[in-house]
Amino acid sequence: MIATLKAVEASQLQLVEREDIDDEEDLFESIDKYSELLSVILCLNLVLEYKLSLISLAKSLLNINTGDVKKLQDAGIYTCNGLMMHTKKNLTGIKGLSEAKVDKICEAAEKIVNLGYITGSDALLRRKSVIRITTGSQALDELLGGGIETSAITEAFGEFRSGKTQLAHTLCVSTQLPANMRGGNGKVAYIDTEGTFRPDRIIPIAERFGMDPAAVLDNIVYARAYTYEHQYNLLLGLAAKMSREQFRLLIVDSVIALFRVDFTGRGELAERQQKLAQMLSRLTKIAEEFNVAVYMTNQVIADPGGGVFISDPKKSARGHVLAHAATIRLMFRKGKGEQRVCKVFDAPNLPEAEAISFYLNFSITPRGIADAKD
Repeated sequence: MIATLKAVEASQLQLVEREDIDDEEDLFESIDKYSELLSVILCLNLVLEYKLSLISLAKSLLNINTGDVKKLQDAGIYTCNGLMMHTKKNLTGIKGLSEAKVDKICEAAEKIVNLGYITGSDALLRRKSVIRITTGSQALDELLGGGIETSAITEAFGEFRSGKTQLAHTLCVSTQLPANMRGGNGKVAYIDTEGTFRPDRIIPIAERFGMDPAAVLDNIVYARAYTYEHQYNLLLGLAAKMSREQFRLLIVDSVIALFRVDFTGRGELAERQQKLAQMLSRLTKIAEEFNVAVYMTNQVIADPGGGVFISDPKKSARGHVLAHAATIRLMFRKGKGEQRVCKVFDAPNLPEAEAISFYLNFSITPRGIADAKD
């Protein structure tokens, strides 16, 4: 034990000068590593990044039962960050976890994950881990500041045949591109609530980017959801896959469809909004916990209050709940011929005037989303 501690201290001296700490490693500290007593690699990482003594760390590891870790994983919690994103009330609701056990687990996790205040400079460093995935259209990429962001939710709403699902299919391929080709170098998860996913559509898009269609399809995990409960459970099961493999994109097409079917009438409005908020909260946690981009499509409804000067007033379905959850909101509409028009409806990294007035044209081609031809 003493020899191990000395080896760790010696290694730490060699590593202490390193300033560029990979923030992504913070996000993937697996909960089951609690049970790996004094694993040298884990200790090196934690001592360097969290300034913990090995003795206090060992005590934390000893206090966690592997059976309790398994219960957390069964509930869809696989990382330390994911654990800290749940309230103690939710954790005690997991069968077999008492309040005392939850307090002990949270206390150990708090020593590993720092969710307190950081400086603006540290926040800027964390932002460097954000990856922007190309949409296949240079004009659309420029509008989005480089592409679809990881660690964020991008909502695309618009009427049918406006390009929302076609962009989803293009992202299924572009996400798998290497970083030097503006890709995410990761896998894709696709939750389909309307039966619109077409694997044969992926083939020509993959060929356009010079990729093997079979390999691209193998890197897409797909699930068809039939109820809002099924949709939520699929998100819980996805955490297990993302904790073991590198994913960079989660697509939900569409996020609202099943809620409009499973809840009807004003009498169920409050419950529907509550369940939808829980679903969106889960998506937000997945985006930040695993540094993946969440792209969700949404339907539109007529807006009678749109005003007499708007020829075709429409707004996003389930307005405020979705509006507050989405980081970036895009509005799609049909243009002339095969052209489609996208407008940044809301984004924290774009000035309001630019976000409102900046339009662009792109086309839906047999090989995915591309720039419109003049």
